Amino acid sequence: MSKIEIYTTGICPYCVAAKNFLLEKGASTYEEFRVDRDPARRDEMLVRSNQRRTVPQIFIGGQHVGGYDDLVALDRAGGLAPLLAG
Repeated sequence: MSKIEIYTTGICPYCVAAKNFLLEKGASTYEEFRVDRDPARRDEMLVRSNQRRTVPQIFIGGQHVGGYDDLVALDRAGGLAPLLAG
């Protein structure tokens, strides 16, 4: 299983939806970075995501997937399972 990293905030419903979606897809472990608690993580997220400011920002195997909608679109296109498998 590829390493999954998710930048989130505590009040983001799309963050919760993304984490639940990943769980449904069998990805039970991920590293979560709360950007509302750690400004340095927000800066890191901006650099890694090419200045995308919304959360969640999801990375799988070091590859930027995007937000929740991007994650679902990737799955519908058949690209999520291979990415998760690494």
